[in-house]
Amino acid sequence: MTKVLVTGAGGMLGSDLVAVLSDLPAFTVTAARRADLDLADAAAVAAAVPGHDVVINAAGWTDVDGAETSEEAATLVNGTAVASMAAACASSGARLVHVSTDYVLSGTASSPYPESAVPAPVNAYGRSKLAGERAVLSVLPAAGYVVRTAWLYGAHGRNFAATMLRLAGSRETVDVVDDQWGQPTWSLALARQLVTLASCSSAPPGIYHGTASGSTTWYHFARAVFALNGLDADRVRPTTSAAFVRPAVRPTYSVLGHDRWAAAGLAPMASWQTSLAAAVAAGAVVAG
Repeated sequence: MTKVLVTGAGGMLGSDLVAVLSDLPAFTVTAARRADLDLADAAAVAAAVPGHDVVINAAGWTDVDGAETSEEAATLVNGTAVASMAAACASSGARLVHVSTDYVLSGTASSPYPESAVPAPVNAYGRSKLAGERAVLSVLPAAGYVVRTAWLYGAHGRNFAATMLRLAGSRETVDVVDDQWGQPTWSLALARQLVTLASCSSAPPGIYHGTASGSTTWYHFARAVFALNGLDADRVRPTTSAAFVRPAVRPTYSVLGHDRWAAAGLAPMASWQTSLAAAVAAGAVVAG
């Protein structure tokens, strides 16, 4: 029996992780929500980890714009707390699967970023997440896994797909940027991939990219959400990032390569189109 601690268990990805693990008889899961475990409390983290074989860290500061004015607070959660978690795993012998982000990269490429790409974050959130990545890889060189994801949507919590459906109910048309590229990723599909990785004791430690295959823009993603929900996709209109000025710079190109999965003998995730269709069919994409 593999004992797994899931942090951030009340969030979109964490909720799906707990559900996936709970359905598998080979695992017992401890679901640690924000109210259960203060990641900024190193002593609490050190006490929570022992007794578990694997820790999956799905917690983090996710307010990208808020990090611009609160970088120290974001780094405390996304960097310092992750270092404490890695140290606790090193002391107890647990493996750590840490969820990171495409925002650690510059977003200026024109072809998919390999896992070996040199990080160059363009905003405070990205810098805070990079601190966490470096802590895991440094403290747990033989038992640390960093899984970068991006453009998450799912049944639990706020996300782009849910927002599009909500706006469809209140507006005749919706303007969506068509100059940012990425990989829409269903949180349940990612949860399954993370559990598969956690189950693979022979998987090499290091960086993996946990995003759906293929690529698209926010505009085309929105059109797909409309179409799959029986709405007129032509109600979605293309615009540019200049129309939505925000405190934090967004990467223009967030397409990630998936070559590293082969080293673990595991298949990468399905295409974003396949996953989105499955998510809609499962009722995981609703107005919110």
